[in-house]
Amino acid sequence: MSELIPYIVKPRPDTGLTNGKIGMWLFLASEVMLFGGLFSAYVLLRVGAPPDQWHEGSKVLSVPIGTINTMVLITSSVTMVMAWASLKMNSFSKCRTYLIVTAVLAMLFVVIKVGWEYQPKLHHYTVWLTDGTLIHGHLGEKTDEHIMFTPDATEGNAHPEARRIDTEDITRLSNFGPAHDIYFSIYWALTGLHVLHVLGGVITILWFIGPGAALWHSFAEHYTYRIEYVGLYWHFVDLVWIFLFPVLYLL
Repeated sequence: MSELIPYIVKPRPDTGLTNGKIGMWLFLASEVMLFGGLFSAYVLLRVGAPPDQWHEGSKVLSVPIGTINTMVLITSSVTMVMAWASLKMNSFSKCRTYLIVTAVLAMLFVVIKVGWEYQPKLHHYTVWLTDGTLIHGHLGEKTDEHIMFTPDATEGNAHPEARRIDTEDITRLSNFGPAHDIYFSIYWALTGLHVLHVLGGVITILWFIGPGAALWHSFAEHYTYRIEYVGLYWHFVDLVWIFLFPVLYLL
């Protein structure tokens, strides 16, 4: 194979890189432009957003959950490096173990994100009343005439009771989804795209654990390089989250 397609495992004399690594860096450059555009949109939206359309991240997002997910992804980067290092030491069994751990950590990130962040937000609502009042809480019974709404607990009311709100007194009702306000629209766009990249990485890693592992037995050096390229992608995904976490959760 290397005779038919040059510079698969041998670096090019003009760049000092293999063709695969050049291709991966070009792909990551396009990814930088993609996320860079969204980060730019975040800055412009934040600067121009009305005060009632932008939240303080630490008050509407869970910083502890975000911190846990950050540690999960950082750990997965370490295991990804260990997988590649194992191949350099000619140990495919250790590489496969580290790849499995990386995939498990990646799926743990997704489960935490969807189960402990996305799902609660889709069941958490804001009611805008005709008198200008905003009430945050959970939606119960809903009819054409009224809704039953349980406000969030406050310091003075730790166990609020559900209250009836007539439909004619409501100007708007929305969960904390993308349509809620400007902040949540960019939050869902950025984190949703990142989750898709995580899933893409998981699929690729699983391929090299399963059917793609046959390459190790026929062209071990080629397989090693491919794991290195996957590692570059995975480190990029982790790096994006390291930027997302403080921007969305802390600032």
